[in-house]
Amino acid sequence: MSKFGLDATDIRILGALQKHGQLSKTKLAEIVNLSPTPCLARLNRLKAGGFIRGYHADLALDRVGDFTRVIVTVALTHHRKADFDRFETQIRKLDGVVECVATGGGMDYVLKVFTPSLAAFQELMDQLLSAELGIQRYMTYIVTREVKSTQPNLAWLTARTGKSAGAD
Repeated sequence: MSKFGLDATDIRILGALQKHGQLSKTKLAEIVNLSPTPCLARLNRLKAGGFIRGYHADLALDRVGDFTRVIVTVALTHHRKADFDRFETQIRKLDGVVECVATGGGMDYVLKVFTPSLAAFQELMDQLLSAELGIQRYMTYIVTREVKSTQPNLAWLTARTGKSAGAD
């Protein structure tokens, strides 16, 4: 059991939800091999504990339209907390930036950007640069095709460490 109180059954519940999305309590109980009432109680505990942030559909965006996808790495000029906070606040406002992670090493951030066109991507970058966020340099990588895009396999992650999620 982890310090967060997760056991193997909780991991199975979270893994099933991660893979299938929102399920009926009967179907979820069947997948995790638990009777419906205790399964629902565990699910409610996981929700209350903040382990489930929400449910969403995994859309086939390539079927919707021909969008521009770009990976952008960003290095800031200065590395003060205020500089990071200012950049991150601006990034959170941009619909085109769907993912942003802070990194250690040569670049400070890696962004995943979706825009309707390459021109719209350039407008987004112009907006970032004119906001005076202290961007020293950035590199863009046009995505030509998606090879793999999945959520982490929770059971594999927790089994590989020999511990449950969050254990010391």
